[in-house]
Amino acid sequence: MSIFLHILSYNVVPIFTMIILGFVLGKKFDLNIFTLSKLNFYLFVPGFIFYNLYTSNLNANMLKVVLFCVLYMTTNDLLSRIISKIRKYDIGMTNAFKNSIMFNNTGNIGLSLVTLIFGSAPYIINGEKPFLSEALGAQIIVLVFMNVTMNTLGFYNAGSATMKAKDSIKKIFSMPSVYVIPLALLLRYLSLDITSTPLWPAIGYLKDGLVAMALLTLGVQLSKTNFDFGNKDVHISVFTRLIIGPMLALGFIYLLDFSRVTAQTLLISYSVPTAVNTALIAVECDNYKDFASQVVVVSTVFSAITLTLAIFMARIIFPA
Repeated sequence: MSIFLHILSYNVVPIFTMIILGFVLGKKFDLNIFTLSKLNFYLFVPGFIFYNLYTSNLNANMLKVVLFCVLYMTTNDLLSRIISKIRKYDIGMTNAFKNSIMFNNTGNIGLSLVTLIFGSAPYIINGEKPFLSEALGAQIIVLVFMNVTMNTLGFYNAGSATMKAKDSIKKIFSMPSVYVIPLALLLRYLSLDITSTPLWPAIGYLKDGLVAMALLTLGVQLSKTNFDFGNKDVHISVFTRLIIGPMLALGFIYLLDFSRVTAQTLLISYSVPTAVNTALIAVECDNYKDFASQVVVVSTVFSAITLTLAIFMARIIFPA
């Protein structure tokens, strides 16, 4: 019960507070959702990705985590195609459904949750946190992979419904995130220290501002969304993300034989709700915006229960 209340109080409630603030502002003022989404994708997201890639402690052992991410995303892509075929979705809805189950909220919820879990009892030994570094290393890989693919493949999925393939690809390469990835890796490889330059604090501000900006933007979008709480497609997406998703993750964890700490981290990380940015991508590409926004909110609400169960199961199955 204490874990449940902690997750609810320190992860779910703050997130919904920001969404509600955005919702109220969207109702009171005529805020332009497209302007807000562009601030996210052209400033805050690339700043976030660059900062984490440049500062993360990447090593060869993390390549197996990348393989896990690729296998998981590929399987979810196939699963979404099967469900879409059964439900007879059009191409726009198929791609919106893909994004809703392929991309999770590992940045807003996953990272803080992993830090909380492995930075507190029972993982503190003699005042030290011996498991936190390994857990954060795996989580950062998941976070970067999710952001990179969401801002490339996610845009392609959403854009291909309303654009030609050529225009979708052009849209991807108009995103700064595509260019900050090789830039951050190149600077690391050349051992160039930019932390003492005037640009570094600005990059830090963008990184720190992403979560708040994304959640406020989602709130504004929700203020313009027509809700249908009986929408079966939303429920199917949420069930796939929160129930089937962790089961798939568990299968790949066993397949790749991770250490217990990394195994716990991946199971928890892939039990989080649908990524906020999937709703922002839907807005940017004008593709089933209401569906995308509703999935984010409903999956986040129910994750208060499913995440608690995932954390409990992770400790039992993979005791550190």
